[in-house]
Amino acid sequence: MAKWGEGDPRWIVEQRADATNVNNWHWTERDVSSWSSERLRQLLLAVRVEGPEGASQLTDVDKLEGEASINNRKGKLFFFYEWTLTASWLGTASSGVKYRGTVHVSNLSDENDANDLDISVSLCKDQPDTPLLGLMRTRGVQEVRRALGQYVQQLKSEFSQGMILPSNQQQKTPQPPTQKKTSTPQISPAPRCSSGPAPRCSSGPAPCPTTCSFTLKETFQTSAAELYTTFISQELVQVFTRCAAVVEGRRGGRFQMLEGSVSGEFSQLVPERSIQMRWRFRTWPSECFATVSLELQQRGDETELRMACSGVPAAEEDATREGWRRFYFQAIRQTFGY
Repeated sequence: MAKWGEGDPRWIVEQRADATNVNNWHWTERDVSSWSSERLRQLLLAVRVEGPEGASQLTDVDKLEGEASINNRKGKLFFFYEWTLTASWLGTASSGVKYRGTVHVSNLSDENDANDLDISVSLCKDQPDTPLLGLMRTRGVQEVRRALGQYVQQLKSEFSQGMILPSNQQQKTPQPPTQKKTSTPQISPAPRCSSGPAPRCSSGPAPCPTTCSFTLKETFQTSAAELYTTFISQELVQVFTRCAAVVEGRRGGRFQMLEGSVSGEFSQLVPERSIQMRWRFRTWPSECFATVSLELQQRGDETELRMACSGVPAAEEDATREGWRRFYFQAIRQTFGY
């Protein structure tokens, strides 16, 4: 989800030696793709159903693509997994005739509940119709759904042990956290556009296109202070975008994220209350920036965020609106549980 509409490798703080991640503040990750692949195969190959029509069972997992990881920050665990799989099934009718088919699951991920999984069952092309197909589409699908749910449960219980590290009160000999140097991509200052209904940038002759404005309102289950920090902290931005970023969380500070797809600068910051920025998407004319305002208001244990965005190229309004919803708001909720 790193690129606007594309997938990218992740880049986050590496897991540190035991008990050095004081109070579990830093983001740590454990890659469980290999374990997940093996466990999914075991669970799926145990699927077998019987009925008056005969009996069917999964015999092979032909395709299993994806990844999985367990993450910890501030003592909270977050689970990321996304898998696409295809399995073969063999059925033996009550008459003794054998039939072959496939089961396909395209959306096993942390974004979907077990009941929302899209599971399709079909016969191989050279196979005649058989009541066993109906058996697999009913009881067979239920068993596949149960097996995948069991994988998720084991991922969150058995395999997550050890992800919550001791706090500083529990350590006998506290040690300062080891710092890891990382190379930081540089951002070149972006030229500014002059004002006017059809402005031209001083650095070139290309005019900014006709622009438009829109507003959004979202509610997050967290404090205004924590939500504010999520937008201006380089570490947290890298976590919810799952790729490298540069975020200078100060007035006039620049940011670049989603592998350069988004860049700009913070024009005004009021801690816990508001964030204003000059913001642009990479495909826009290079001299054109939108003005984005995020107003935060805490209401009990929730925070209401009101976003106002102006200066967006008119042709990019829908893509920009959806991008903010998906790659900012939805990603923050799914990553941090807000």
